[in-house]
Amino acid sequence: MALDSRLQLYRDMRRIRSLDERLTLLQRQGRIAFHGSCTGQEAAPVAVALALRPTDWVFPALRESYIMLLRGYPLERYVAQDFGSSLDVTKGRQMPSHQSARSVNVVSWSSCIATQLPHAVGMAMAAKKSGTSDISLAFLGDGATSHPDFHAALNFAGVFRAPCVFVCQNNQFAISVPVARQTANPRLFEKSAAYGVPGLRVDGNDVEQVFHAVQQAAERARGGGGPSFIECLTYRMGPHSSSDDPSRYRSDADVRAWAARDPIQLLRARLVEAGSLDEAADTALTRELASEISAAIELAAAAPPVPKETLFDDVYRMRPRHLEEQARELALPSP
Repeated sequence: MALDSRLQLYRDMRRIRSLDERLTLLQRQGRIAFHGSCTGQEAAPVAVALALRPTDWVFPALRESYIMLLRGYPLERYVAQDFGSSLDVTKGRQMPSHQSARSVNVVSWSSCIATQLPHAVGMAMAAKKSGTSDISLAFLGDGATSHPDFHAALNFAGVFRAPCVFVCQNNQFAISVPVARQTANPRLFEKSAAYGVPGLRVDGNDVEQVFHAVQQAAERARGGGGPSFIECLTYRMGPHSSSDDPSRYRSDADVRAWAARDPIQLLRARLVEAGSLDEAADTALTRELASEISAAIELAAAAPPVPKETLFDDVYRMRPRHLEEQARELALPSP
């Protein structure tokens, strides 16, 4: 991989980590209601962003919406979704950590496990039918491989050779349930063979390895070769979400062992060894990212609330009479 690409991967992972830490702090301060941390899992969204074309469609799960930023989505609007302020393009209608935007082809998703997978296959089939070279990529966690939507999506994709790539972030736990307790086959990539979909396991903490795997799968899909399934073996360093206490179901020893394989530190060591990064440049990057993130948070938090009249938007193409009546009632001054 070219030096410029490796440095970009490093910067992007550092940016995600810094933002993730700030959002976690904001939740603990009570300024946002919920956060799903991706610390330790930055490699996959960053690698995917570099491997795909901007016109490809991404269907994220809880820890991959950061890909929007790598596609040029404004940071202050991304953070505004957590605050639910008027800068939020989804008008405050999704719970925090559920970012999406049509402008960067990242689709809105649900907290219900695996529901995004059939949607991704449908989009891929639409692209195939329309004759474009676009593909879709769907993220999922290890727990999603035990869900009926996983079966439906892979079966349909395999039968109809949908130009779709499935990227499974196997972070060892479906909230608190370890892989060994939710599936009899812990080698999740082997499951795809039952649907005629080639599967591959990669080191999910090695961003370059993930990039090459996704790049090859995307080229295969784009060339008519059909879907692929990539299992990224990684670890969720933090809790499942801000509502979770991981100390109740995993050991500190496991956390320390995986911390030694931190994806950011792995790439940093390579860059330092190659003479492409030094302490001064790294410190300067830390200051730059802190300043950028602080400015975005300030803008997002200072934005006014979503106007109440938008409550009736985006439901019907032509607003029916009963909603028109309710909108007029809402606009009346308070008694």
